Amino acid sequence: MKPKPYQIGFKPLKETYNTNEFKEGLSTTEAQKRLSENGPNKLEAHKTPKWKIFFRQFNNMVIYVLIAATIITMLMGHYSDSIIIFLVVIINAIIGYYQEANASDALDKIKQMLSIDATVYRDGQRKDIPAEELVVGDTVFLEAGDNVPADLRIIDSDNLRIQESALTGESNSVAKIADKLTDDDVALADQKNMAFASTAVTNGSGSGIVVAVAKETEIGKISSEVSSVKQRKTPLMQIIDSLGTNVSYFIVAASIVIFIIGLIFDTYALPVLALAVVAMMVGAIPEGMPATTSVILAKGVSDMAKKQNTIVKTLPAVETLGSVDVVATDKTGTLTKNEMTVTDILIDDQELQVTGTGYQPTGQIIQNGRPIEVTPKLKLFLEAGYQANDTTLLHENDQWKINGEPTDGAFLTLYHKIFPYEQENQYQEVDILPFDSDYRYIGKIVKDKNGEQLLFVKGAPDKLLEMAQKQDANFNYDYWLEKVQRFSAEGKRVIAVAYEKAPKSVDEVTHEMIVDGLNFLGLAAIIDPPREEVIESLKIMRSAGVEVKMITGDNAITAKSIGEKLGLADEIHAITGTQWDNLSAEEKIIAADENQVFARTTPSNKLEIIEALQQNNKVTAMTGDGVNDAPALKRADIGVAMGIKGTDVAKDSADMILTDDNFATMSSAIKEGRRIFDNIKKSILYLLPISFSEGLIVAYAILTKQDIPLQPSQLLWINMVSAITIQFALIFEPAEDGIMTRKPRKTGSKLMDRHDVFQMTYVALLIAAVSLIIDIYLTSKGFSEVITSTTMVNTLIIGKIFYLFNIRTPELALSKELFSNPKAFLFVGLMMILQLILTYVPFMQKIFSTGTIGLYEWGLAIAAGAIVLIVTEFDKLIRLNMAR
Repeated sequence: MKPKPYQIGFKPLKETYNTNEFKEGLSTTEAQKRLSENGPNKLEAHKTPKWKIFFRQFNNMVIYVLIAATIITMLMGHYSDSIIIFLVVIINAIIGYYQEANASDALDKIKQMLSIDATVYRDGQRKDIPAEELVVGDTVFLEAGDNVPADLRIIDSDNLRIQESALTGESNSVAKIADKLTDDDVALADQKNMAFASTAVTNGSGSGIVVAVAKETEIGKISSEVSSVKQRKTPLMQIIDSLGTNVSYFIVAASIVIFIIGLIFDTYALPVLALAVVAMMVGAIPEGMPATTSVILAKGVSDMAKKQNTIVKTLPAVETLGSVDVVATDKTGTLTKNEMTVTDILIDDQELQVTGTGYQPTGQIIQNGRPIEVTPKLKLFLEAGYQANDTTLLHENDQWKINGEPTDGAFLTLYHKIFPYEQENQYQEVDILPFDSDYRYIGKIVKDKNGEQLLFVKGAPDKLLEMAQKQDANFNYDYWLEKVQRFSAEGKRVIAVAYEKAPKSVDEVTHEMIVDGLNFLGLAAIIDPPREEVIESLKIMRSAGVEVKMITGDNAITAKSIGEKLGLADEIHAITGTQWDNLSAEEKIIAADENQVFARTTPSNKLEIIEALQQNNKVTAMTGDGVNDAPALKRADIGVAMGIKGTDVAKDSADMILTDDNFATMSSAIKEGRRIFDNIKKSILYLLPISFSEGLIVAYAILTKQDIPLQPSQLLWINMVSAITIQFALIFEPAEDGIMTRKPRKTGSKLMDRHDVFQMTYVALLIAAVSLIIDIYLTSKGFSEVITSTTMVNTLIIGKIFYLFNIRTPELALSKELFSNPKAFLFVGLMMILQLILTYVPFMQKIFSTGTIGLYEWGLAIAAGAIVLIVTEFDKLIRLNMAR
């Protein structure tokens, strides 16, 4: 007895199959039994141990300096300072650990959202199930655009080709067969009757028996040793890390110089000088910068998932969004609804209209507003469109939907508007030639109840009109071409339908049978209406300086018409794939820039268009949902796939996924990307001058041989507590007015311009100066060292609070923008509560060397903070007037 696929000893390569034997598929009961016995069809990704994630947070220049400060203060016997500095190191590590662990959890959730479906036969019915539920012995149906969900032995192949480069290194897709192989030792790349998990179907269709799932698949054997996800630092995070490292080097170098000067001039005793230099380093080091920027990025990604229906697979996508110059997009299903409906039928000289929209088969064929009688030729037209089809119309949960191609679905719906959905099929399928983008038609041989065979063909008019002319010398080619152009000019897709009698001896469709000539039946005009929300989104993107290019397989007239309806540009220019192929490399760069519509394109054309835009220094996003979009999605600076109707291949190739399939989400995502970048920049411009001011205060004291006004523990308090309170207010800062009317930020541009550097310098000097003046004033009045240092700590904190309201917005602080971020006041309140605890709670006074101060000292601190705000606002006022 022949072994079944799920039995031990099964040799799939050498088995011969009867397709009909497996057409029924497994029963649901048997499938559930095998699933419970063998587990789900999914790979468990290698996870980095939690302790490794925690300890690698210490691999940071800022942390190295703080660890050195901890050791120095400990050796000097200042244990309270050592403990506080060490606690800051641990807090930074915990924040970094939480962020990375959170990213890992988010990635797991994304993987769940991206889990693919598989089309299987269960209980004699074809249905979609989660790929995780596949079991050995299942019969799986494959078509172009699918990812292979498990290792399969092919039992039925119709022009089935699979891209296996990820597994075998073979760059070309491989034609698959159902025949058995006879060789004893067959290399993986030569196993032509097998389809392997995670490879991609590029052409045709077919079916196969599951012979291995999960870790038993070929890709699973590799994945068990290699982590499936590799994280990388984003360009912006590299800039921030580099900035932190360079600042740390500068501060350490300055500390060493000041230490040497102190030794030469015998400023202090060595232990006191060493402690002073440690205080300077601790004050000037921006401890909170890594944590703050990481949290802003993480919060942005989280907000995009929750509010923008956008899954970001890679963090570079968040940054790239803010600098996108061009969005290249597929048309069908992206700019349009992808719910094809036949609206017009043209047979001979009769123009007929079809009522009803969508896939629900409700409607009529009418002429001049009245239902018409179905003639034999119209009946044959409907049957040809219905039979030359590789799609299924389903009625589930009171909803009509398709499993397959939308254009084919339109013909199924059209057929059932005349003939009942439950009606028995009048024809038996003999063979099918699936749709192929190279040939642009689909053909099927069917047999009627009398044993007569017919070849039905449906496809692009430019293909079928030529074949009709070959068949009939009197065929009026120009008449039909004019009709095609008229329908196309109305933004409709036009499909031609033809047939040919096939000899009874023929059991296979070939291209030769079709190109030799066909009997023409007529045309169907199909509309895929533009998404209304896309039109408004395009207006927003255009105002933001972002161009949108439509790349489609439609003809130029149809595509241009839809481009005009959408409002892609004031004047639409279109080019076809054929015209594109005839251009030189330099001409392609110009054409990519000047044209808004690219029609009749191939997958290679899409890729070349993206490359041409990039060569013109355009930061390019590509959106799409089909397998033919995958190469361009991979090549673009940011690939964006549709989450619902997108093919598995498209999703895998993309950096971002729109979970609602709504292109209009792109404008919101671009706005969010710009907001995230702005807030990171604000946090850096806010943090650095205040950290530098603390270092300047200590450096001034050392160089002037005065007592050090601040302890290391106090400086750490100022930096870290403010970093996790008032600085976090910038995370919630809303997008600035006009954020979507300014030009895109160029990749590679500097984080800070000249004015940013100038402002950081004078703010650092200003805060240091007012703090030192208060310290000198209080000391001259006989106040104790504890009171003066406590007042200075509060002066620095209040200076930070006032400066926060300056840096939050490019508008004046005392304007309507003051209340645009209510959480800012919440964080300020929290900071002040902590300051009161630091100042008045005896336990905190002992740890941080603080003391009780009165209203007079608080008044001085508030006055100093007001000076900081007044000076920075005056600078802003000058710039606003210059801009106007």
